[in-house]
Amino acid sequence: MTRHIHHARDQHGHHPFPHACRWLLAVGTMAVPAHRALAQAAPPVEHTVPSLVTSGSVSAMPSTGMTPEQQISLNLDAERLGPTPDAIRRPPNTPIPPSGVPTYPSAGLATMSVAPVSSPGDSKAFHKIELDAILTHHEGPSGLLPEWIDAQHDTDLEDPYYVPTAGSGHLVPQLNPLRRKLLDHGVSFAFTYKGEAMGVINGGVERGMSYVHELTAQVNFDLEKMAGITGWSVHTLVMERAGHAVSHDRVGEYYVNLQEVYGLSGNVVAHLVDFYAEKKLLDNHLDITFGRMALTHVFATSPLLCSFMVTCSAPVALKLDPGFSVYPKATWGSRIRMRPTRDTAIQLGAYSVSALADNPSGWSWGSETATGLMLPVEFTWQPFLTRNRLPGHYVLGYAHDTTRYPDQIGIGLPPALRTAAGHQRSAPMDMFWFEGDQMVYRRGGRNQMAGGYLMAGYIHNTPHVTSISDEAYGGLSFAGVIPSRVTDRLGIMYSWYHVSHRKEEGQILRYEAGYSLGTAVRAPQTDSHIIEAYYAIDAMPGILVQPEFEYMIRPGETRHIPNAALVGLKVIANL
Repeated sequence: MTRHIHHARDQHGHHPFPHACRWLLAVGTMAVPAHRALAQAAPPVEHTVPSLVTSGSVSAMPSTGMTPEQQISLNLDAERLGPTPDAIRRPPNTPIPPSGVPTYPSAGLATMSVAPVSSPGDSKAFHKIELDAILTHHEGPSGLLPEWIDAQHDTDLEDPYYVPTAGSGHLVPQLNPLRRKLLDHGVSFAFTYKGEAMGVINGGVERGMSYVHELTAQVNFDLEKMAGITGWSVHTLVMERAGHAVSHDRVGEYYVNLQEVYGLSGNVVAHLVDFYAEKKLLDNHLDITFGRMALTHVFATSPLLCSFMVTCSAPVALKLDPGFSVYPKATWGSRIRMRPTRDTAIQLGAYSVSALADNPSGWSWGSETATGLMLPVEFTWQPFLTRNRLPGHYVLGYAHDTTRYPDQIGIGLPPALRTAAGHQRSAPMDMFWFEGDQMVYRRGGRNQMAGGYLMAGYIHNTPHVTSISDEAYGGLSFAGVIPSRVTDRLGIMYSWYHVSHRKEEGQILRYEAGYSLGTAVRAPQTDSHIIEAYYAIDAMPGILVQPEFEYMIRPGETRHIPNAALVGLKVIANL
């Protein structure tokens, strides 16, 4: 969309682009008389203006009634320039259609980040996957950015930019005709194998290899195609997990799971995870889900975080809290999501809380004992920067769990030490989190995983009633590090975990009095650190091979276990 000329100046008459560009205006203004004199003796030529967001130059707009200053302003407009061809060129043999929007569910999608499959509920809606903004003609914080940075100043972006991942195709393409036929009738499905083998090569408790795997069957139903019920869909997911994780026996770590696939599956052939309905309403401005689901499907998660073993499907400090039902643990609940402006989103929910060990199969709903209500709310600022539409996700979240948990200082404390521990009280739990990531280059398409990200986050829980009170992480996730391997991805992340001071004080009391801290704890616990690195290889359609390296400093959150180095391999196969 072409911006009107008056946008070249703000209300105070100042130019809306960086001070570093003012010299362009000065040079352009002084060059006008000379340009007019030469124009009579030389044939017309196309003028070019240096671009601040890409190498080379871009063509200036025709000078029909425009001053050079106005031409420069328009050529520094990230929206008008559009992405560079190299940045959005799709890799060969990609499963993504030219529209940029894959068929759902896609193997590349983390199972806790499934995009809606229902229609938007309005045939005139701008988006078919993402929600339309409530204030469709306004931006939020992005409106404060210069025009040469903000790629969303005048209009919203099309759906492909909101697709979280490019997917990796299917291992059995012979099923594609069946997939298309079912999709035409409102049914989409995916069947995925995920296997992880990790071994301790140095330090820890003992050397050796451990293997775990997960089989996932996911089916989504578009009720508009099936029964003419506009805007409705139903999501189901069943999974099976087996194996023995490396963290406890070989590393001596009981808080942080060093493999993504672990526990909570009930050792059953078919563990029920998802069974919930979704409704898009108010002309595609509001999305509601309700039923049985995991909280980490939508809160405090992202495909970037879930490309790492340790932080999938959410940061560890949140996964340890019973109220934050972590995949594959599901609970009854509901969530509402909306986009107030083109660059912001708000979601809030209410979920039943029960112990993580309750209903291990996922089917025995009557065996769950509700202890309270989890009330999360999350605000996201999602800017798209420069002409290449580099997405960022800056998330602030808060959750309140009404369940009253015991004081950590008193857990396992002998009666003889209760006086020394002082006053103890139960309390509900509050959780705060900030998660930020920013794409710094685009390569391989228009979707949100086609490029490289820098990322960081911080989580804080009520220290009084939690084991891990603080977590901080930072890292990178870069696609196409090897130019000929555009869909491969390199990831490196550092994480720090701090044990609640109340838990540490209780352990110190027992330790100094000569009492045992249990078989899993060798001394009062303080903190630990983990470095994880991977290189994900898009080996062939439907197959992802990911070599892994992890180094844990202070396993067990003490200095009594040697730092552990682990290597391993993760394989994901999508039918």
